[in-house]
Formats: sequence, structure tokens, C-alpha cells
Amino acid sequence: MTDLTKLTLAQARDGLRAKDFTAPELTEAYLAAIDAADALNAYVHKTPEIARQQAEFAQTRIRAGMSPDLCGVPLGIKDLFCTNGVPSQAASRILDGFKPPYDSTVTEQLHKQGAVMLGKLNMDEFAMGSSNETSCYGNAVNPWRRGNEATALTPGGSSGGSAAAVAADLCAAATGTDTGGSIRQPAAFTGIVGIKPTYGRVSRWGIIAFASSLDQAGPMTKDVRDAAIMLRAMSGHDPKDSTSADLPVPDFEAMLTGDIRGKVIGLPREYRMDGMPGEIEALWHRGAEMLRDAGAEIRDISLPHTKYALPAYYVIAPAEASSNLARYDGVRFGRRAKLSQGDGITDMYEKTRAEGFGPEVQRRVMVGTYVLSAGFYDAYYNRARKVRALIKRDFDLAFADGIDAILTPATPSSAFGLGEMANADPVQMYLNDVFTVTVNLAGLPGVSVPAGLDTKGLPLGLQLIGRPWDEGDLLNVAYSLERAAGFMAKPAKWW
Repeated sequence: MTDLTKLTLAQARDGLRAKDFTAPELTEAYLAAIDAADALNAYVHKTPEIARQQAEFAQTRIRAGMSPDLCGVPLGIKDLFCTNGVPSQAASRILDGFKPPYDSTVTEQLHKQGAVMLGKLNMDEFAMGSSNETSCYGNAVNPWRRGNEATALTPGGSSGGSAAAVAADLCAAATGTDTGGSIRQPAAFTGIVGIKPTYGRVSRWGIIAFASSLDQAGPMTKDVRDAAIMLRAMSGHDPKDSTSADLPVPDFEAMLTGDIRGKVIGLPREYRMDGMPGEIEALWHRGAEMLRDAGAEIRDISLPHTKYALPAYYVIAPAEASSNLARYDGVRFGRRAKLSQGDGITDMYEKTRAEGFGPEVQRRVMVGTYVLSAGFYDAYYNRARKVRALIKRDFDLAFADGIDAILTPATPSSAFGLGEMANADPVQMYLNDVFTVTVNLAGLPGVSVPAGLDTKGLPLGLQLIGRPWDEGDLLNVAYSLERAAGFMAKPAKWW
């Protein structure tokens, strides 16, 4: 029998339905692979017993001929998603010991589909980071290596554990969340597909919040077809989430024809930035040529407010974070600091938050509190909100002018070494999000597709940005790009 962990989600689904193997057999193959891959630190809470129970139940559904797309398919769940009775810490010490008595809407929907949960995946603390180096569990490690070097590389952030697990065949697919690029950047760094849907397409209920107007959950998968299958399973209206859109969910997989003849693809001139590596520029050019060869029209466009996106994002996101994270005080759940005799309630708050939050979270909470404070609210936060509206208008005008999708680089570089940015100015780390934050600010869907390797043998991704609520068309363009690029590379196993 072929190595079951190498199968795509679609192949696993079809193999289960054809009875080529069983859900328990598939699950055991993944559980063995996970136990052999501790060096990647992708899984931080393994749930083998839950996985086996769910696999057995899924198999009964398959035998009865009642098997949805994900029935019996083993998945990894990012630690940001609440899972009933299983630690859900957002990779933070302040939530140490928290086991929610409920599931997030997304995980509940996946369970109803019959998906198997293999465990919880590593991430940056409260999703704040671009390298998975802020996690209380320690760094997740990219399964890729630079040539023959032994340097451990970042899998990207914040969904670094999800990206590493999918790339290393430790799950058929994984959930991720994207606030400023946290699905698309790690997908590009690890040679997989990641899609951030339109804001409101996927429920945020039960997902531990970072920045509520920017956060959106999405799938991280081995290819575009898998992303279409899993996105459909994750999507849908949720009355428990006031930002959830009451719109029908299309069959995204059925829309993957690969025919993009007559589509107009925009290339924003503002994304040609000073100092962009030549191989990123070359990949972008090749991607445009691939889409042109497939029958699309390539058109230069302008998104004039792009240069303001990063500063606007790093005002809005920390402001919302400072509000959301105020609830973690040691009173109701999670970690509580030990107090000295005579300490009062204020001391408990201060000590708990000082011990519980890592340096990056503390930095962003302080920035957010500052920009929301009296005297600075208008100067920073309100101005950033106005810039956000202008960025959204740029995209609206481009789409109104006939653009069907926008092609850009996904990241400004390939994966860098863990620790290599340790002494850099924090703004240098934030620049990893330079191509992705505009999509969150505008609430648009965006997908990263692996499209080539750099000179050191590391994967590089291209990003496609679509019209709001048009994920099906966006995925079809991504499918065409994926087929043209023919990216088949996998990391050489060293773990």
C-alpha cells in the first residue's frame, strides 16, 4: 500500500469511499508520522485517542454510504480554535490549563463532516508574529532546509505549526487563521496552498481573538483542490457571529475548471518595491506569463494607497488586540500569578499579565493602548481607519474597472533561519507582511500558491487576490496557476 500520508485530501476522500483503505488505517498512518516528527514541534497537544474514536465513527458512516467530503480525513487544528475538552491556549502561558467546554463553530462543522482531529498545532502567541518564534511551546520548525545546510528555518507565522504539519505530511490539511497574512505567508514559506476567505465567509465564533475586524479562518492544504474542498466545509452563516455573512456557500471544488480565458489579471505597480529580491520579481513575472498563456489578459493597475497599508495595519491590529486581550486577567480562567501577602487585585492583574504574556504580545498591547488613549486616538487610530477605507476603495475601483483577480508576490523572501531576525528592529519582522496586509484591511479573499524554488532550493509563493465573496473564481484562477507552475517539490526528510 502507498504511504497514506502522502495523499492529498481529495485522494484520501476518494480512497476512503472506494474502500481502498479505512479511516482507522489512514489515521494510524498519520499518528505514527506525527510521533516520528517531534523535531518539527508542529503538534503541541496530540489527541490520538480522540482521533481513533472519530476514525471509527467515520468508518461506520462510510460503510453506510453517508460520507461527506471530510469524513474520515485526518486534520490538524491550530491552537487558536477552541476544542471541547482539549487544551486551547493560543500558544500563550496566560491560557495555561484552559480546556474549553465547547467547540468553535469551525471545528464543530468539521466534526459534523466526520473529520478526524489529530491534535492542536503550534502558532505564534495569540497569532502575533511572522515566524512562529513567539510561542510558549517553542519554535515550530520548517521541514524544508537551505540546500545542505542544517540551519533550522521558520515555517512562517502565525500559522507556522499548521504549515509545517501539512508540508511534512503530518495531516491531510489544517486550519489556520489570517489577520495580516498568517495563512498565506507560512503557506508560501513551506510550499503549500493557503487561502484567506472574504471577511465573514467563515465564522470566528470560538476562535481566540487577536484583531476582530481583521481575523479570518481558512484552510491550509497540499493543493488548490483540497483548499476548495475544505473551505466549503468551514464556511457558512453562523448566528453566534455577528460578522458572519448569511450567504450561500458554493461548491468551490466544482468551480475548478482551470479555464481562465478572458479573465483580466491585474499587476499592481505599487508592489514593485525597492530592494525586492530579483528571484521574487522573476517569479512574479513568470506567474503573469503563465496566466497569459492560459488565456488571461494581464493588465498593469494602480493601488495608490498600498504604501500606507503596513503602518495602518500596525495601528489598527494592536488597538484591537489591546481591547481583546484585556479579558485575560487571571480571574476566571487560565493562569494566575502567585501573590505575596498584602497583594491586592491590581497586583494580581499586573503580575498575571506580566508572567502570562510574552514580549511581542506585551509590545502590541502597549502600542494598541497608546494609540487608543486620549490625545492620540484621532492622531493614530482614526487616521489609520481612514487610510483603511482608502485602501479598500483602491481595490473596489480596480474590480469595478474589470479586474477579475490581482497577482502579487506572497512574501518578500523565502523562509529565513530561526533566530536570524532576533536582533532586528521589530519593523523589519513586520515587513514580512508587506504583500498580505492590504487583503485583510480590505476584507478580501487571498490565496497563496507555491510556484517555484529559490536558488537555495526553498519554496516561493505567488498571491492571488479576488473580488469579495468570489472565492470560487479566485480558486479557479489559482488552480490554473498551480497547473501551469507544476510545483511538485517536497522537503527532503531529515526529521
